[in-house]
Order: sequence, then structure tokens, then C-alpha cells
Amino acid sequence: MMPGQIPDPSVTAGSLPSLGPLAGISATTLSEHLKYADLCHIGAMLSPLHLLGKLGKRTLPIKAEKDEEEERRKRRREKNKVAAARCRNKKKERTEYLQKESERLEMMNSELKAQIEELKHERQQLILMLNRHRPTCIVRTDSIKTPEKEANPLLEQAEAK
Repeated sequence: MMPGQIPDPSVTAGSLPSLGPLAGISATTLSEHLKYADLCHIGAMLSPLHLLGKLGKRTLPIKAEKDEEEERRKRRREKNKVAAARCRNKKKERTEYLQKESERLEMMNSELKAQIEELKHERQQLILMLNRHRPTCIVRTDSIKTPEKEANPLLEQAEAK
């Protein structure tokens, strides 16, 4: 019998032994006393549209899929949260390292500048000592070449003191 066809009234429940499990009715319920209206109701229950309606309702699998998707999102968010915290910590450590390195280099720079000033002062002292010693030196003065601009100002400065 095709779906949508009107069943033959001569068909009895006894002639449809496998109808019970398909319709969700126990085999003992199906008896020869079933009426034609009951058979129409069973036919409507077995219609393709009715079965498609039941197949279309996947509330449990959809809910499970939604729960699974939500769980994946939670895991992904948690991983992202941990990765972001790690990135922030790494950035903070890098900033602290660069700050300390900057402070160290600034200290080194100021120490080197102080050393340059000390060396300049020492150089001036040595040039002054050399210029003071020159008149009493036995070594020929024409063999020692002293730049003119360094010799005269220092002598004048020393003599002024």
C-alpha cells in the first residue's frame, strides 16, 4: 500500500503482523477487532511526513552538539586567557630588562664621561709639568715637538697661579 492511499476495509490486523512494532503498538493490542478508523490512524502514524517530522526533531543531538561547541569555546577561551597572561608577563619582563639595561648603560656613560674629564685634567697637568721642566732639561728642546696651542696657554695659566 502506498502512503496516502486509503486502506482496504477488508485488511485486518491479523494480516499485518509486522505493523505493531512499526507503529509503536504492541502485538497483543493489534487484534482482529481493530476498526477501520484505527487502521487509518495507524496509517497516518506510518506516513512519510509523520516519520520525517520525528526524524527532523533532533533535540538531544543538537543539545549535545551545542554543549560540545560551548565546551570547545570554553577550552579555547581558557587557552587564549593563559596565552594572553603569558604574553603580558613576557612583555613585562622584557620591559623590566630593557629598563635595567638602560639604567646600567646610563651609569656606564656617566662613569665614562667622568673618566674623560679626569683624563683631560691629567693631560693638562702633564703638559704643564712638561712645559715647566723644559727650561731646565738637558735634552735638546728642538727635538721635542709640542703643539704651539697647547704649550703657551698652559704656561700662561700656570704662571698666572
